[in-house]
Amino acid sequence: MSYKIGDRKQMTFLPPTIDEYIGSEDPVRVYDAFVDAIDLQELGIPVQPYKAGAHEYHPKSMLKLFTYGYSYGNRSSRRLERACHHNLSFQWLMSGLKPDYRTIARFRSEYKGAIKNILKQCVRLCIKLDLIEGNTLFIDGSKFRANGSINNEWLHTVKLGVRS
Repeated sequence: MSYKIGDRKQMTFLPPTIDEYIGSEDPVRVYDAFVDAIDLQELGIPVQPYKAGAHEYHPKSMLKLFTYGYSYGNRSSRRLERACHHNLSFQWLMSGLKPDYRTIARFRSEYKGAIKNILKQCVRLCIKLDLIEGNTLFIDGSKFRANGSINNEWLHTVKLGVRS
């Protein structure tokens, strides 16, 4: 029996583009189109075409990262950064850009209200398109009273006779 074997070091004449890795029916394309259709000025995010100073990422790129990442449970800035390096969908969505976790966290803290509005709009659109039902609400209302200081733990183990 013969096997197909890949070679990572094989050189190609014309390297494939990032766009070739994502299918035409992939959900990431919906998130891309959704954020492209949003008016940033309306949300209070200024877009300055010729800005002096250090380069920063375009707000639409960062919003695409947040909407796609949040919808798949990636809320941590470090996880989003890692996804930009390792996940093909994130690489396609960000057009090969790889912001670091500090940049992601800074953008989140600066435009928290706008991100919240965009996520709400995204959920409304998904409900309207029958992608999700939108009738389930999860709330964690657990309250635990605890005192796990080292002194209390030491006394508890001594009383049980675990330590001498």
